[in-house]
Amino acid sequence: MNARTDAIRQIAQSHPDHQPPATEIDAIFGCDVFSLDILQKRLPKPVFRMLKATIARGERLDPDIADTMACAMKDWAISKGATHYTHWFQPMTGLTAEKHDAFLTPTGEGRAINEFSGKMLICGEPDASSFPSGGLRSTFEARGYTAWDPTVPAFIIGRTLHVPTLFYSYSGEALDRKIPLMRSISALSRQALRILRLFGNDTATFVRPSVGPEQEYFLVDRRLAALRPDLLLAGRTLMGTPPAKGQEMEDHYFGSIPARVMAFMQDVEDALFRLGIPAKTRHNEVAPGQFEIAPIYEDANIATDHNMLIMNLLHEIAPRHDFICLLHEKPFAGVNGSGKHNNWSISDSEGNNLLDPGKTPLDNAQFLVFLAAVLRAVHKHSAALRLGTVGAGNDHRLGANEAPPAIISVYLGDMLTDVIDTIMNGVTHKPGRTSMEIGVSSLPPLPVDLSDRNRTSPFAFTGNKFEFRAVGSSQSIAPVNIALNTAMACALDDIATELEATVGSGTSLNAALQELLPRLFREHQAVVFNGNGYSEEWPVEAARRGLPNLATTVDALERYNTPEVMDVFLRQNVLSEREMLARQEILLDTYAKTIAIEASLMLDMSRTQILPVALQEQAAAADLVLKTRAVSTEAAMEEERFTSLRGHTVGLSGALSALEQQLAALRAAADAHTAARIARDGVVPAMQACREHCDALERMLNAAVWPLPSYAEMLWLH
Repeated sequence: MNARTDAIRQIAQSHPDHQPPATEIDAIFGCDVFSLDILQKRLPKPVFRMLKATIARGERLDPDIADTMACAMKDWAISKGATHYTHWFQPMTGLTAEKHDAFLTPTGEGRAINEFSGKMLICGEPDASSFPSGGLRSTFEARGYTAWDPTVPAFIIGRTLHVPTLFYSYSGEALDRKIPLMRSISALSRQALRILRLFGNDTATFVRPSVGPEQEYFLVDRRLAALRPDLLLAGRTLMGTPPAKGQEMEDHYFGSIPARVMAFMQDVEDALFRLGIPAKTRHNEVAPGQFEIAPIYEDANIATDHNMLIMNLLHEIAPRHDFICLLHEKPFAGVNGSGKHNNWSISDSEGNNLLDPGKTPLDNAQFLVFLAAVLRAVHKHSAALRLGTVGAGNDHRLGANEAPPAIISVYLGDMLTDVIDTIMNGVTHKPGRTSMEIGVSSLPPLPVDLSDRNRTSPFAFTGNKFEFRAVGSSQSIAPVNIALNTAMACALDDIATELEATVGSGTSLNAALQELLPRLFREHQAVVFNGNGYSEEWPVEAARRGLPNLATTVDALERYNTPEVMDVFLRQNVLSEREMLARQEILLDTYAKTIAIEASLMLDMSRTQILPVALQEQAAAADLVLKTRAVSTEAAMEEERFTSLRGHTVGLSGALSALEQQLAALRAAADAHTAARIARDGVVPAMQACREHCDALERMLNAAVWPLPSYAEMLWLH
């Protein structure tokens, strides 16, 4: 019995834990969050009013209240059992970071007090030298800063108070994704308010994007995962043949949730509820072993923090149930990968959704202006939006008939498309259905949405929001929302500038819109595509329309420093030129390093696990040929098996040598740009050549001797 078969035996003999007892959501929701309700109880009224103004309207925080805030935060945290605090931030690693400090401060004479001052709250100094900076910081320059973000509440995990913070360099550049995100939110608000003022809205004080990210993930038994170095170190399988049954029968999607998985989900939800994260939906996804959790919409800044916490908790809680959680976009070849649909909308300070068409969208001029701005943003700035989806993992998913293509287009549905046609061409508008009958007499008429759903579109309208479906499951949602907010701010800026000039010259707003809207819709009609994004015809049609097809991460990143992309972020003061070039460098370097790690794993696993077993089987096959020839004149079958084994063994050895050469070239590259191109054009194809031989050997060898858990075992043993 080898390690693989022993692990399978253990799984078969194990009994999943019973589901945890139900908890009263009302009793635990937000109980570990330093919420506004708690603030109001623990702060003097003037201090609370100032902090609330900062949170609600983005007003500058008075540093004089910091000590009062810190004292209240410390007392609350200690009352909850906390002993430490940390500035919790999101560096350019794509992960979160934290350094824990004790409240305890020695006073001398063997005594100590609990201390947490306003200075400690507002600003911390982590070592910035070991975080990616893209040249903004030299490795010998260690100083960096974390700054308290008062717009997001502090929270407790375990016995540590977590203070959400921003991360910036000694010279003031953003070293994280939160600072540009907050800048993009402010830019969007400034430009959207200009439109609202034109429509006579003088009461709205801000406009903010709301986001609801749908987090997909896989679960694999950790006893099996422990035998897969590729899963542990790369998050995906570098070799493996599809099982006889995958998702062909379409019986996993929305199916009954296995008991052990349900227990895991409930543990995750309990942890999320305690942190005030409104996890709303859970279900089986399309592929076996794949699942989804989705929260309710929240302000984009808070939603970004909450999604990072969701990913952290999925990883942390999975081992309690003998799972590992895989957030990689493509853990298994041949089955659906994992995405993270980014549902995005914008609302004003009075709670009005500016992307809600209402019952008569043709008559809703304000909605039509914001719709035109969305089309302009996506059409003119698609390269910038594509940068929100880059990553080596997502390259396996985009355009693979399971995710939208890398071509960024907009799906509007029949009703809104008809509205636009009416505006552009003056054709008679056909009212859409508001209800339908399905032939069941006991049911009342059922409501109908303004549009169907198009699963092949990267940017689809879904009633009162847009769903950006190209984001990868392992990615922070900050980059895509930075791009969305900033592109939208640019489009609104263009529209507001024109309308203000026209109205200022004496033209009525209605007359200005009568001229502007048809022109905008005609100008950006090319980006609207309601058809099948998976069809072979669409890339050809997209090229005819002038829509870019940035198929790989490297293709997209090489556009980062072009004027068309840089102007988007520079114009709205979301990123400086230095910050943009730094991000390009970081992302190219990350891509190259990711591919290098996978290539090293492929070499190690093939040479230490696959080739030894293959050579043993080859020797056994040769021996079988000799023994068969000794008793029979006919040994064709035996010879065929030996020849095939020999061919793939020799082929794998040669492919590994070629991979090693490509990896050496990657590591010798003079810069991140060159390394990334070598990774894409040399290392990735060389890895695929190795995989073809490994997978062929897996299909040929006795399952009892194959060292790696199979796809069938990993996908179906839950």
